[in-house]
Amino acid sequence: MNNSYDEIKKLLNSSREMLGKNDKMNESRQDLIDLGLINEQSTLGSSSNTLPSANALERPNIAKDTEKRIDIDTKKQEDKQQAYRVSGGVVVMHGKTQQDLEISSEEKAAFQETMDEFVDEVSELVDFYPLNVYPNNVEWSGKVIDQDLEFYYSIGERNGVYINGTMSKVDDEFMDFIQKLRTYYNKFKVRWSKVVGSRKKTEVEK
Repeated sequence: MNNSYDEIKKLLNSSREMLGKNDKMNESRQDLIDLGLINEQSTLGSSSNTLPSANALERPNIAKDTEKRIDIDTKKQEDKQQAYRVSGGVVVMHGKTQQDLEISSEEKAAFQETMDEFVDEVSELVDFYPLNVYPNNVEWSGKVIDQDLEFYYSIGERNGVYINGTMSKVDDEFMDFIQKLRTYYNKFKVRWSKVVGSRKKTEVEK
């Protein structure tokens, strides 16, 4: 009889301890919910606790990360370039692929003719800077020594003739040089526009 009584007493004590633990667990869980460390969500009528914290953790923005990755990759591709020495000058090919960086014998000849004609038609005393060939643009510049100024040709978005100098004397000789510089630009633009167009056509065919 005593044994049965003792066993019943032990079971009651165990039940009380379990209930006490459940109360403590419920209190602890409520504290975490109040602090915003866990969120309680109901699914099909039942509630479950989830651990992600909206305050402590920042959800990754996949679209934004993808945009960043695309921008970086694009810049890397646009930075590809290859330089070629042609007679006394340098041609730099720019592009995204290895095919864009290749130069043909016709393009080398076009650059040689461009330098020769500039010397004959504009000025004999000139230091040519590299000619840059882009997919949609060609830029070329140099320094005319006897005029102490730099010229810049572009056939792309900023197409036109530009000069950079310090205190240039505006006399008949200077005006004659400017006229020659502008006149030769038209020939330069026609020649290199054909080169850019030909490169685009070749790329599409391949």
